Amino acid sequence: MKGVLAVAESEKPLLIKRYASRRLYNTETSDYVTLEDIAEFIRDGRDVQIIDLKSGDDLTRQYLLQIIAEHESRGENMLPINVLNDLVRSYTTQATSMVPEFLATSFDMLQKSQSQMMESMTKANPLAGMPAMEAIRAQQEAFLKAMTGQMNMTGMPSAPAEAEAGEDKEDLDEIKKQLSDLQDKLSKMGK
Repeated sequence: MKGVLAVAESEKPLLIKRYASRRLYNTETSDYVTLEDIAEFIRDGRDVQIIDLKSGDDLTRQYLLQIIAEHESRGENMLPINVLNDLVRSYTTQATSMVPEFLATSFDMLQKSQSQMMESMTKANPLAGMPAMEAIRAQQEAFLKAMTGQMNMTGMPSAPAEAEAGEDKEDLDEIKKQLSDLQDKLSKMGK
């Protein structure tokens, strides 16, 4: 019975209460949180619900939009200008009722496609167990996660530091060497 309760609790949104002072209170851990903390909960797969303590109003949408606006203002641009323009236009047209469902369906399809693609790459590829193929798969997975905003704490891919760039070059050289070795072995097998 305890396991069922734990599953039920993890499916419920994390309740965040906003006090009159505008501070945000995590009801599960009994501590105050920031917008970045809330964004991290969401990136970790947890749904949140933000309620005004005094009025009982649901403020979740307002805070999620604020998180997105902060990321966009820091140069972490995920939403192209034409999409933003179209969203603004949709508030003044008859399409308003269709837009939320369309966006939800489109994003859901993108996530499902990403999952299916990753699954098929690991199952269908007989070379998947080879170190070079694993590195390629990891790079593809990182790219797909970046495209859906799941890359790092900011939700966007970050520019590699110089040290990381050096490591990437070493990894690339190692992958090239492994591919070359693999090609040599395959050509010898074909003869």
